[in-house]
Amino acid sequence: MPEATKSQSQTFSLNPALAAEAKIARIAVTVFPVLVVLAGVAGFLAPGAFKPMSPAVPYLLGVIMFCMGLTLTPPDFAAVAKRPWAVVLGIVAHYVIMPGAGWLIAVALNLSPELAVGVILVGCAPSGTASNVMAFLAKGDVALSVAVASVSTLLAPIVTPLLVLFLAGSYLRIDAGSMVLDILKTVLIPVIAGLLARLFLRRAVAKVLPVLPWASAVVISLIVAIVVAGSAAKLVAAGGIVFLAVVLHNGFGLGLGYLAGKLGRLDARARRALAFEVGMQNSGLAATLATAHFSPLAALPSAVFSLWHNVSGAVVAAWWARRPLAEG
Repeated sequence: MPEATKSQSQTFSLNPALAAEAKIARIAVTVFPVLVVLAGVAGFLAPGAFKPMSPAVPYLLGVIMFCMGLTLTPPDFAAVAKRPWAVVLGIVAHYVIMPGAGWLIAVALNLSPELAVGVILVGCAPSGTASNVMAFLAKGDVALSVAVASVSTLLAPIVTPLLVLFLAGSYLRIDAGSMVLDILKTVLIPVIAGLLARLFLRRAVAKVLPVLPWASAVVISLIVAIVVAGSAAKLVAAGGIVFLAVVLHNGFGLGLGYLAGKLGRLDARARRALAFEVGMQNSGLAATLATAHFSPLAALPSAVFSLWHNVSGAVVAAWWARRPLAEG
């Protein structure tokens, strides 16, 4: 058995949720962007149907994070102790590269304050929930991917508000304290609840594991529809510049994430994993925070990012899957 396949098999034996997710991953990464596009179009064409649902966005994000918690197991966190250097490198790269790139892009494109905060907020979010699937498809280090995504999520209640305050405070007033509480309620508590459910309700959770990626995809799509509906009136004018900002942001993340792994002398599989952990963001959290603390327009970059990073991630993963690991 090839070393990469053997390592992935060991990871999946420790965390069956990843194995269940991997079986439908090739379909999910194709269907998910389509769902997000359809949701965005629906939100744009029928804003009246989705805009009133805006207060439900934090609860919808809570559902997504609860699903994430259900996929976690103690061995996922044990991976941190086994490879602390690689995990720390991934966390530092994630919370330095993406926030910094977001700020630079906002300045370079001379974005309006609301859009600038929205782009920076996406950069300050933890790793995206689909990054583990992309790492698997790319023959990357799935165990490292899960460890970085988990730790970045657990650190988000403190790190994300501080970074937003530091980088976006000159654009709009930032209530970092309120943001901390919101992330605790919508991210940390649901993730811990999901993890506890996984520990104490194993049989029940095992039955629903295969549908979790689809449940998350549907809920994220609904969040996108609500966010787009809230800024539908301004989407035509702002859509082009937002799309450019998102493509640049995601591209920098993927490229510099891989480079960080290379500079850290990690192997090819680990470098591939870090590319996705840095370049793919929890855009659902960013959209929720932007809607709650700023405006629907500030949430628009998050909605566009939610679509684009899944498309680009799938393309990069497919390309890497066809390249020998020795070539990275």
